[in-house]
Amino acid sequence: MKITETALQGVFVIEPQVFGDARGWFMESWSQKKLAEAGIQAAFVQDNQSFSATKGTLRGLHYQLNPMCQAKLLRCTRGEIFDVAVDIRRGSPQYAQWTGLKLSAENKKQLFIPRGFAHGFITLTDDVEVQYKADNYYAPECDGNIRWDDPAIGVQWGLEPVILSDKDRTAPLLAERTNLNFVYEGAGR
Repeated sequence: MKITETALQGVFVIEPQVFGDARGWFMESWSQKKLAEAGIQAAFVQDNQSFSATKGTLRGLHYQLNPMCQAKLLRCTRGEIFDVAVDIRRGSPQYAQWTGLKLSAENKKQLFIPRGFAHGFITLTDDVEVQYKADNYYAPECDGNIRWDDPAIGVQWGLEPVILSDKDRTAPLLAERTNLNFVYEGAGR
């Protein structure tokens, strides 16, 4: 398993080692020990899965407020997505900066997104399944979102969304989110 930090401190790309033979392939998709050795501390408590039928479906940018904020470990198990993490921790030197990565069933890469980051993705193919682990339970009262096309963030999605939820279409800009309660705690993860 290869674990590489992105340009955003605390966000990691995880590439499993895939073993193939005449039967197909095998890989270790998650190892708490190996993530901990790379400095990633997350005790996952919930697995989630989404399906998007149409290329150009955009989900995001989503987050949960404290005390129910979540770290996530995402992978695409069918089709392909462009996955995005945005630092929304007040006081962070990376505030409002983003990183993105193509995740697909073929490349088997994963993205670890720590607490204090918003997350979203756009589907690059039809019939996409995304699975992710979260280190905190979903709490509707702590649910939040930011406009996918916020010019202060400037995510380059690669294509225009075809399908958005009403919630995502009408989300406020980051500057309008005055209730963000994430605190930048320096270089620690």
